[in-house]
Amino acid sequence: MNTATAEISNDASNKLCIHTHDLSLWYGTFQALFDVNLNIRAGIITSMIGPSGCGKSTFLRSVNRINERLGYVRIEGRIDVFDQNIYNPGVELVQVRKQIGMVFQRPNPLPISIRENILFGHRMHNKEKRYSASDLDEIVEGALQQVLLWDKVKDRLDAKATGLSLEEQQKLCIARLLPVKPTMLLMDEPCSALDPKGTAAIEELIWELRGQYSILIVTHNMAQARRASEECIFMLMGKVVEHSPTDELFVTPAHRETADYIEGRYG
Repeated sequence: MNTATAEISNDASNKLCIHTHDLSLWYGTFQALFDVNLNIRAGIITSMIGPSGCGKSTFLRSVNRINERLGYVRIEGRIDVFDQNIYNPGVELVQVRKQIGMVFQRPNPLPISIRENILFGHRMHNKEKRYSASDLDEIVEGALQQVLLWDKVKDRLDAKATGLSLEEQQKLCIARLLPVKPTMLLMDEPCSALDPKGTAAIEELIWELRGQYSILIVTHNMAQARRASEECIFMLMGKVVEHSPTDELFVTPAHRETADYIEGRYG
């Protein structure tokens, strides 16, 4: 693709949402990823597990090009998102961020109103278009409905988002991504700051969003991976050890390293 404004295709008929070929990454002289080859299916929930420092978050941050902001990061290999190489010089970073939404460990709502949080990304990506007040109202309501938050906040949309509970803040951060119509949601330990009730609420939301978005969730919580994903990837020391349906990986793992990890022998 030669034009400077090339976009990632969001054709829902694509079988794979992420394909990597011999992906390697270095932080300075330290190699964090080693020849990662993955085919992650579109429209489902895939979890990624492994001990701390195994490369899970590094992989996630490579898929939406956060890592490239660091001058000491070097990447080799290829990452295709819906058949488009996202490191192709013709693909603009703004288009990658539009198509691939990122949810972080701790909720990071902007210190503005709930309503303006929802509209923030939409306005940033639609600077040349004008929307009526009713159009904007529909965008806000639609996003909050999708994350099961509308009924709780519809009467306080002008209140500061930072006044919400942590669970509500995390839902809001997910809702903030939706008006720009991403094809994929990347979630890096989205429940690590939440109590069990909040965790259950976010897991319920992830299942609600299944099919509408391709979802890749990094988690240290193996019970969560088992509850909240259809396929699971196990990483160890920067390498992919196993990628299979979640039930198979936890019940009949194909590799000894996987069995040792899920049985708590290390990590």
